[in-house]
Amino acid sequence: MKKTILILQSVLAIVLFSSFSIQKQEKDSLPQIGLSVISQVNQGNSYITFPTDIGNLEPLWFEANLIPNFYIRESKNSRLIGVLTPQIIIRMYQEESFPVRTPSYMPQITMYYLFKKKEPLVTRSIFLRFAHHSNGQDGSFYLENGELNLKSGDFATNYIEPGFILTNVNKRFNAYQFFKTSLEIHPPGMSSDELDGIYSNIRWHNAVSIFKVPAKNDSFSQKNATISVKGEITWMFGQVNDWSALSAERLNLALTFFYHPVFLEDIGFFVRYYHGLDYYNMYFSHGLDVLRFGIMTEKLRF
Repeated sequence: MKKTILILQSVLAIVLFSSFSIQKQEKDSLPQIGLSVISQVNQGNSYITFPTDIGNLEPLWFEANLIPNFYIRESKNSRLIGVLTPQIIIRMYQEESFPVRTPSYMPQITMYYLFKKKEPLVTRSIFLRFAHHSNGQDGSFYLENGELNLKSGDFATNYIEPGFILTNVNKRFNAYQFFKTSLEIHPPGMSSDELDGIYSNIRWHNAVSIFKVPAKNDSFSQKNATISVKGEITWMFGQVNDWSALSAERLNLALTFFYHPVFLEDIGFFVRYYHGLDYYNMYFSHGLDVLRFGIMTEKLRF
């Protein structure tokens, strides 16, 4: 497993580095990227997993990520837009009565601004997100034996996330490329007191997304990306347990492949590898190494 992680780190590092090497290109048949598409990619997409996880995640029937987005804008060509997102993550466990425990409620509002283009196929934009993450419970944070109360413990935090997004239409590879970097900041006093010292309050996120358009679709009449890949790296700052400042435990990695077959209109299949701390509310202290499969909504639309 350590060798696998090192390989993934190397691959993601190369992808991140290469994203900065954007060359000037002449206009081609691919549509220009607007702020609506940029925000859709950055907001993420809805999915549901199959009960076939490979790794150390507890047995699940499924995990569902629901991300409906409500846009506040004058038109699709607006350079300033707002996005309201009542995101919810749900896990159904393979136990008696099939319980759905402590869903993650993650409502958020995000503002995007698109700078004027200096190059025809390259865009630069910034965003600012205000978000809340809780599990809707009011029980004690710890059990009597000192362990985290996973079933009914009260988990809540609020954060702001400023970020920068660089996009490119790559004529050579017939693909769309997105690079994002952002800083997730949990201000003091805006989270459950019990999270102090055990939950990272500053997180540096980086992500590269590449959407490959099939060569046979020169006219782009289908208006859907057929293949996409996304690499993500997060480094967690601040006091977390007794970890040193350079501890490898502060690193979260994710690599996702998405395939949209021609016989499906709005969804496709994905496979995702994740290494790092759990993102599901009270399970935040659990380290995961898991390979997952499922169906996902298409997110590149024009």
